[in-house]
Amino acid sequence: MLKVAIVMGSKSDFDKVKPMVDVFDVFGVPFEARVLSAHRTPVEAAEFAESAALGGFGVIVAVAGKAAHLGGVLAAHTTLPVVALPVSTSFLDGLDSVLSILPMPAGIPVAVMGVNAGQNAALFCVRMLAAGDAELTDKYEAYVADMHKTTLAADASLGSEIDTYRKERKRSK
Repeated sequence: MLKVAIVMGSKSDFDKVKPMVDVFDVFGVPFEARVLSAHRTPVEAAEFAESAALGGFGVIVAVAGKAAHLGGVLAAHTTLPVVALPVSTSFLDGLDSVLSILPMPAGIPVAVMGVNAGQNAALFCVRMLAAGDAELTDKYEAYVADMHKTTLAADASLGSEIDTYRKERKRSK
């Protein structure tokens, strides 16, 4: 199975990466995490992206905040899909990160997730890897079926919870 590369612009982004680790563990997807900066270690970031496919990676996730150029730098040096995970910052709560990632030039595609949406970034990677892996496809389909069942169970129980709430409210008056 191909691996996922998680590249953080700063080690302080690790808290935003933890949901990705959880998802990859559930699906048995191997990954490696690195701290490489588009601005502080640009040569190393480019070298990593250039060698990622040969290193057994199938997708790269670029986790960055503020001037979040990491995804674009990595995408400029690889043919692998790059997923950008913008993280919240003290400046504009992540909007600055999103606005740094979105305006990629033609020819350098980068998929962009929501701010701090590590779970969705990981699930997107699982979907991409599942396109060439029948076992991973089965695991993902089971995950979707479980979400479906859980949501329908929540829907079924909502009516009785509303009735209970109304009864308790009437008693307290």
